Amino acid sequence: MSECKHVLDLPRPEPEPLSDTCPACRAEGTHPVQLRLCLTCGHVGCCDSSPGRHASHHFEQEGHPVMRTLERGEKWRWCFADGSIV
Repeated sequence: MSECKHVLDLPRPEPEPLSDTCPACRAEGTHPVQLRLCLTCGHVGCCDSSPGRHASHHFEQEGHPVMRTLERGEKWRWCFADGSIV
């Protein structure tokens, strides 16, 4: 894992989650496999193993590059722009 330039631009402290689940999955009536937190704005989206891939769609629409897992016991972050764990 390494720091990327996108991590350096993140707000400190990180934003609080805006939801306790993926709102797009809830609206579609689907269930997220795992949840991801956008570290720019606090948006909660589902992972790419979920039918909607809403965390990836959030990056594509908003350009917010770094998210972290919201799963208990996990602490990793992912940069969509760099395609790597950071």
